[in-house]
Amino acid sequence: MNLSVGIVGLPNVGKSTLFNALLKRQQAYVANFPFATIEPNVGIVDVPDWRLDKLSEVVKDSENMDHLPPKIPATVEFVDIAGLIAGASKGEGLGNRFLAHIRETSAICHVVRMFSDPDVVKQGVASPEEDFEAVETELKLADLQTLEKQKSPGNTQDKEALSFWEVVTKLKDALSRGVPVRDMVLSDKELKVANLLSLITVKPIIVCLNVDESNLRDANKIEFEYSKKFNLELSQVVAICAKIESDLASLSESDQRAYLADIGIKESGLERLIKKAFKTLGLITFLTAGEKEVRAWTIRSGTKASVAAGVIHSDFEKKFIKADVVDFEKFVEAKGWVRAREKGMVRSEGRDYVMRDGDVVEFKIGS
Repeated sequence: MNLSVGIVGLPNVGKSTLFNALLKRQQAYVANFPFATIEPNVGIVDVPDWRLDKLSEVVKDSENMDHLPPKIPATVEFVDIAGLIAGASKGEGLGNRFLAHIRETSAICHVVRMFSDPDVVKQGVASPEEDFEAVETELKLADLQTLEKQKSPGNTQDKEALSFWEVVTKLKDALSRGVPVRDMVLSDKELKVANLLSLITVKPIIVCLNVDESNLRDANKIEFEYSKKFNLELSQVVAICAKIESDLASLSESDQRAYLADIGIKESGLERLIKKAFKTLGLITFLTAGEKEVRAWTIRSGTKASVAAGVIHSDFEKKFIKADVVDFEKFVEAKGWVRAREKGMVRSEGRDYVMRDGDVVEFKIGS
């Protein structure tokens, strides 16, 4: 499935620097003035997953191959969107284009400035909280404008039109009180209307605190503190130093690990950001392992086996027979499919089996 994350924030908070670091190359134009990014930059980023390395080794040994099978990780699409300013909902700056681009993403990564570089122009915010609220306010105002364009059905017997208007009125009332759609208690029907109208604040968000290198050792503490200030779950806040991520991008994987160890950090900002994005969006990965490739596939938590098969190929869902499933740890312990089956570790699951993160699967498909 396509996971698209829009990187947003005020000008000069480090969005494009972070984007370039994520893509490990200089793709987005970085400059020390507002609106250096006009058209959104889009890049596909591999999701770090050490399990693929293990699976690749197991398959090579179990199948007596003279080379490792290709590894295909899950991916995330990141979109670097123009900096927002106050008044964007009324078209100020690049507001209209900004809002159109963000509507197309499945989640929002809100970059907030916490670094202290006096050489980088700051856009009139005094604190991370004000930075966050400035963008949030514009997104809420944009949603209110969308709702205000909806016309009352008037005196009609059309139950569907009346029901639609009732939802619009409820959404408008809550937004006018400053409540984003994602924080409202909505039924499936009401949520469907919010998505139909392409409301921005219905999207899940992650706040990326762009901190100084010296703050990274206290990342957990900072994330906890600001999750409370922003009224978000801890899984929705991540502290990253975009400058360090930029430095890491030019290093080999082994050198990256050594660099991180030197500054007392176990995981890169990219790894932590993607983990939190997956958790915020309720995503998991299942794995396939064979001579052709070992691969991670992204699905929503709660997805049934037949639907997961359809992620690999649309025909697989219709022609699904069963799924042979083994836990990742047991698959590695058994050193492949043959011994896993001999040891009774492989379960035969039907179409209604709910997939779990780390399931290694072989789908049996009819003709």
